[in-house]
Amino acid sequence: MHDFASSARFTSHPSESPAALVSALSGHHTVLVTGGTGFVGSRLVEALLDAGHYVIVLSRKPGRAAVPGKAWTVGTLDEIPGDTRVDAIVNLAGEPIADGLWTAAKRRRIITSRLDMIDACLKLVQRLVAGPKVFVTASAIGWYGIRGDEALDESSDGAPCFSRDVCLAIEDAAERVEATGLRTVRLRIGLVLDRAGGMLGRMLMPFKLGLGGPFGRGQHWMSWIHRDDLIRLISHCIAHPDLSGPVNGTAPQPVRNREFVRSLGKALRRPAVIPVPALPLKLVLGQFAEELLLGGQRVHPVRAEASGFAFRYADLDEALEAILARR
Repeated sequence: MHDFASSARFTSHPSESPAALVSALSGHHTVLVTGGTGFVGSRLVEALLDAGHYVIVLSRKPGRAAVPGKAWTVGTLDEIPGDTRVDAIVNLAGEPIADGLWTAAKRRRIITSRLDMIDACLKLVQRLVAGPKVFVTASAIGWYGIRGDEALDESSDGAPCFSRDVCLAIEDAAERVEATGLRTVRLRIGLVLDRAGGMLGRMLMPFKLGLGGPFGRGQHWMSWIHRDDLIRLISHCIAHPDLSGPVNGTAPQPVRNREFVRSLGKALRRPAVIPVPALPLKLVLGQFAEELLLGGQRVHPVRAEASGFAFRYADLDEALEAILARR
């Protein structure tokens, strides 16, 4: 068994103790987090450690991972002995989807990296003497395809596009894990908001300079979630044994792109009226722009709320004010 140290901590955001984000988890758990040094994973690891849980972090560069000594960082899941206690696996790993053009090679990496990681998690589960009680894996609202004004929940079908192809592959692989008898949650995550990264992190500079505005006509829907609410929801999914299958990881009040940029401009005290024309985006970025910048889905977290989960940040203005107030 690996011996965890117990001294290190992350620096928390002043708005809330990281431990509070995982308060749904009572006692002490050992949680394996793949993608644990990424935008979402790093905050999850921070919260789990702050609450006194043990964490195993999978990182492609374990020697350089910015994870304190209380966590055990591994380069491959093969490094984890079969007698290691693992109570839950949270799979957030995969080739970034929004960091470059969708060339044929990039598309292959996006899909194969996710399938390979789920397969590695399954192999680990099969050789652990005492396997985990739950497997939470990141999917995305791209599962629903590019949609109009239709309100979507976990029972809704999807429209064909590359984002849906990725999510279908993820969820098909996750169902193979579930077929072993392991409770599996397929978390369909929306646009994750925090100033530390993601879409909002990339938008801040032009908006601070007063150069922000709607994309295209600004009528497409944006289903978003505050990063801290996503961490709470992951914790909630681990803690509730009756929750499995698809769960939408989005706030209950999706907004149109025009409303989103208006709220961001308001939070920054800057105008947000300079539109980004759709045609140049399509010419330069192709399907990437059509799906991620100009298309969207109006998604509602029906199963999360039905299971008793309460969003702290249900209103976009409140979420952006809280994020941008942090220094």
